[in-house]
Amino acid sequence: MEKQWSLESFGTDGVRVDFVIAQLPCRIGRGKENDLVIANLGLSRVHAVLARDISGQIRLIDENSTNGTFVNRRRVEGYCLLNENDIIHFASAEFKLRMTLVDQSTVLPFDEMHTMLMPDNMSLSERFVPNEAEFDELINGYGLSGAAQPIVDAQTRQVYGYELLGRANHPLLPHMPIELFGLAQAMDREIELSLAFRDFGTSRIAPHCTGYAFFINAHPKETFSESFYASLERLHKTSPDISIVVEIHESAVTDIAKLRQFASRLTQLGIRFAYDDFGAGQARLLELADVPAHFVKFDISLIRGLHKASERKRQVVRNLVQMVLATGSVPLAEGVEDEEEAQVCIEMGFQLIQGYLTGRPIPEESL
Repeated sequence: MEKQWSLESFGTDGVRVDFVIAQLPCRIGRGKENDLVIANLGLSRVHAVLARDISGQIRLIDENSTNGTFVNRRRVEGYCLLNENDIIHFASAEFKLRMTLVDQSTVLPFDEMHTMLMPDNMSLSERFVPNEAEFDELINGYGLSGAAQPIVDAQTRQVYGYELLGRANHPLLPHMPIELFGLAQAMDREIELSLAFRDFGTSRIAPHCTGYAFFINAHPKETFSESFYASLERLHKTSPDISIVVEIHESAVTDIAKLRQFASRLTQLGIRFAYDDFGAGQARLLELADVPAHFVKFDISLIRGLHKASERKRQVVRNLVQMVLATGSVPLAEGVEDEEEAQVCIEMGFQLIQGYLTGRPIPEESL
């Protein structure tokens, strides 16, 4: 087995296929005289050439093709130098440049045909995701960061706990979690990102929060998985002094039986849990009553501007708070930004509040 450059693509059945670059220069096109023959009518007979550059990189040369060659969705004028994980389109045929361990290349023959002219507004497929290599670095710890936002007693304003918030300071990736999870979703890797944030937070941030409740998030895809339980068990064993509260998103609360099992297994570990973003979508009152959580975090959409809201909305929120209290759960208002909102929350029966009024997220390096 040798390290070789390869062009990764997808077969018609959706399975990834590697075209190994056995030698350089490597001619690419639809004609059977090429080193890599691509069965795509949008390609010219001789479409492009891969050659070794004096720098050691691969040089991609467009051979005045009819429909163009694109690198990271920018058309190549003449030639450009390639980097590993660059996304390449020969007309509409999509590839990613990889460094792989392979034996030999497979060449697909194709009958000679005239090049089919593609429209000017030809759309480029997006099966590959940019920044995949940088995302791998993030998962492995490079650029991972986090913050802790205080959760306080609504009346005394004494700190009750902290919520772990994932962050990133990788120079080539977005810093905010919602954007990072959007990138992870495109690669179906949300669970990996969630675990990386959790591991970072419990090792680097939680030790600063001893004596307080430490709220950690679970992605809806992992909530009831065995790997998630295993990660919590490891966390409990390695950090027995941390008072963990697992936040589960409302969208994961769909199965009463699984929810009961979830609550039971967390009880065995001495871990509490919270329903997060309550009221953001469908307020699942049945689950709230049948499997009460230790905490119910009311979504910011219910809290923001509550002091200016109509009496009808206030009454709805007030009733929900009373229902939460009746189940024995602690109601928590998220996104409280000014004192008037806080006072309305106290009047309605909220016991905990979280928001910029009582504490902005504290970066890991400032704890």
